[in-house]
Amino acid sequence: MHSRARWRPVRRRREFAASAIVSILLGLIACFAAPSARAQERRDREPNSVYLERRAKLAAQVDCPIVLLGFTGREESSQTYIFEQEENFYYLTGHNEEDAGLVILPEKSSGSDTAHAPHEILYLSGKNPRKEKWNGVRMSHADPGIEARTGFATVKPFAEMGAAVESLTKTYSCIYTILPYEKELGGYPHEKEVVDWLQQVAPQIKLKDIRAQITALRQIKSPGEIAFLQRAIDLTVDSHLEAMRIMRPGLHEYEVAAKMVEVHAMGGSEAEGYAPVVGAGPNSTTLHYDKLSRKIEDGDIVVLDVGAQYSGYSADISRTIPANGKFTPRQLEIYNIVLGAQNAALAALKPGMDLCQKGSKSSLHKISYDYINSHGKDLHGKSLGQYYIHGLGHNIGLNVHDPGEYCKPLQPGMVVTMEPGIYISEENLGVRIEDDVLVTDTGYKFLSESLPRDPAEIEKIMAQAAAQRAKAAKKGDD
Repeated sequence: MHSRARWRPVRRRREFAASAIVSILLGLIACFAAPSARAQERRDREPNSVYLERRAKLAAQVDCPIVLLGFTGREESSQTYIFEQEENFYYLTGHNEEDAGLVILPEKSSGSDTAHAPHEILYLSGKNPRKEKWNGVRMSHADPGIEARTGFATVKPFAEMGAAVESLTKTYSCIYTILPYEKELGGYPHEKEVVDWLQQVAPQIKLKDIRAQITALRQIKSPGEIAFLQRAIDLTVDSHLEAMRIMRPGLHEYEVAAKMVEVHAMGGSEAEGYAPVVGAGPNSTTLHYDKLSRKIEDGDIVVLDVGAQYSGYSADISRTIPANGKFTPRQLEIYNIVLGAQNAALAALKPGMDLCQKGSKSSLHKISYDYINSHGKDLHGKSLGQYYIHGLGHNIGLNVHDPGEYCKPLQPGMVVTMEPGIYISEENLGVRIEDDVLVTDTGYKFLSESLPRDPAEIEKIMAQAAAQRAKAAKKGDD
């Protein structure tokens, strides 16, 4: 997964001193200079009207201002780091640069102080020519036409945000922001630092969590989001097909992953949605195996869990293939059980069903588990359900594990994975088949259907590629 840059609340103010003569000279130079370079963000984004509508929906649900901050970049301390915006901030703004903030006032603002105030403000940093020499042109609050480009009627300097938030506390008794998780690892450090900053700026203010409201919006994908996801999925399909074609004993796991990443990048993907998983033999039974160091051996089964990201949206697809192009009888048996479980869940997939592991009547997970547990045995004659150690699926979107409640009913517009698996460490045999689907009014749309799941078709693709390699090698010898 992507590392997350941490927002630093304490920043130095830069002082500028310029005489009137210098200002006039700079103005004259600008008039005769070549057109300035334009800041570049994501390769594609949705229209400003889409982000505006999302912010308006939030404003209608709250009684106090919403205050969010984006991530701060850290190029100066990590040469391998590439900035990527905090997901919720990006979802509401489409802005993918550091040092940015957002304030949204409630739809029904009260008080004379807010009657004529802007109801939403985007805060951006000022120009920094020295940094731009190294990292490229960045958007600034002072850029001509910045309002039209960002879709915000009011864009102000990032340095003024603290004072603006403090001023809001004179009118409102609370502020909405994203509060840190109270489970798992405690949330991202960025979330706690923003909360600490807000409590420092306005220690008397009550903080409320806006996470649930944003999560509810993010679960239902817009047409633009579905298009981005489909593009990421199509690139991922291409990379998995290429992996099937090049797969053979003697390769290393990292070589297969490298070829898949190359296919993504050449097709327009800016990154992977998560660390590529290529697990051969014993590594096929480790769910998030990412060391990629094993030399693939004859007879290995290989789990490929690799997904492209396109314009911030991540695909998540897995296939399991035989290293030598031919499933052994046991590998084929387990593969077909997993495939049967996936097909059983897909047959029941529709609005109102859920991904809950608690075993309710509406649980797609229970359908897949029951199939696995009633088909096949391990080497000791025991049922295989014990080797199905994860859930059936999850939401995807701006995060490969997008927000979503597993035990709440699926709704039209959600995009989720269907990924049953069996992992038998004793046999060095792991199988996962994972696909991405859009929930529709009457069922689902299979977004990754073009990537073969049938084992015979997979073997055919691999056999054709092996024959082509042999033909090329013979021609080279001649």
